[in-house]
Amino acid sequence: MNPDLLSDDPLHDFTPRSTTLDGATKVVHVAGRGPAVIVMTEMPGISPQVARFARWVRDAGFTVYMPSLFGRDGAVPAVDEGIAVFRRACVSAEFRAMAANESSPVTQWLRALARQAHGECGGPGVGAIGMCFTGNFALSMTLEPALLAPVMCQPSLPMNDPAGMAMAPDELAAVRDRLERDDLTVMAYRFESDRHCRAQRFAAFSQALGPRFVARVLPDSAANPDTPPFFDQVVASPHSVVTAHLIDEAGQPTRAARDEILAFFAKRLHTDS
Repeated sequence: MNPDLLSDDPLHDFTPRSTTLDGATKVVHVAGRGPAVIVMTEMPGISPQVARFARWVRDAGFTVYMPSLFGRDGAVPAVDEGIAVFRRACVSAEFRAMAANESSPVTQWLRALARQAHGECGGPGVGAIGMCFTGNFALSMTLEPALLAPVMCQPSLPMNDPAGMAMAPDELAAVRDRLERDDLTVMAYRFESDRHCRAQRFAAFSQALGPRFVARVLPDSAANPDTPPFFDQVVASPHSVVTAHLIDEAGQPTRAARDEILAFFAKRLHTDS
């Protein structure tokens, strides 16, 4: 593993902002210039691998907004701490970890963040990527008109229904209407044998959204076997396409997925692309 990913990341190259929206205050780590992209962390928090992905987005010509939604910012994912973070999130009023047909309340705050980020950064609109526990949130955020480029990486909610989409039916219908009206697509990624984001979930999204849902399923052999303890012992399957299980080498499918995501953001958000 890259030595830089073995120690807690101080996030010194990000500016932490205390951001109050819809009556709730969260820290948002901001870096870069250009159109805004909201990078939502996977469980159990903003790890060095998540921060690395955010820097790739920044270096591709975007302003990254990385909200702290749970966990200890910059921490290497450890087993006991990660399990404790996961359990707290599952009972938090902000999330609907076990609800197949309900949207997590935190998505309202995230839409407001997208709206604010667009106002600050300009450009045609905003991109967003959710991962694991937040994977579904990028889709819910498309109900904010400023959101033009949603990406779902291994969306893992609800935890107890492999085919569940963690969205209220009326919201899902409104999302499809928005995608068709504005000619938008949703990029989605998972590993073939992911225990937490199974084929049934992608099939359900595909049925609900039709060709607007663009799925990429990576072979298990493409996953990095050298991961932090939380991913090795708790996640225990190929899972994190652009973070913990990414292999940062030429010709690797996970790096190709990362590059496709960056190109997707550029196509939608850079007016000269």
